[in-house]
Amino acid sequence: MVCLGNICRSPLAEGIMRHLIAENNLDWEVASAGTGNWHIGKAPDHRSTSAAKSLGYDISSQRAQQFSTSMFDQYDLILVMDKNNLRDVQSLAKNELERKKVKLFLDNDEVTDPYWDNALFAPVCEQIEERCRAIIKQLS
Repeated sequence: MVCLGNICRSPLAEGIMRHLIAENNLDWEVASAGTGNWHIGKAPDHRSTSAAKSLGYDISSQRAQQFSTSMFDQYDLILVMDKNNLRDVQSLAKNELERKKVKLFLDNDEVTDPYWDNALFAPVCEQIEERCRAIIKQLS
């Protein structure tokens, strides 16, 4: 799961997906990262943590990391939150196989970045939860 700073959208997706993976007894590995390095080592934005908690998910122990090219080898699927992230991550791919691993989290749409609008955190969290459930259904 990849967004810009790894403190809002992608940690929500990671935490919700981890919870649902455990709930469904799946043997999947999930992580999140940001394309930028501004927040490395920091906890998710308190508004993301709060939105997740209101739906029953605890993401407070997660820490931001920057996307690295080694993640192409580590993961079968790299889901990005918007078209800028898509372009940025695909530009790091060494070949077509790596590029094909990178897809928009919402298929053909973007997850709105809630960072500049407090009112967006709850609906973004709900949207991410809904999509995580759909991904599990689709891939399991």
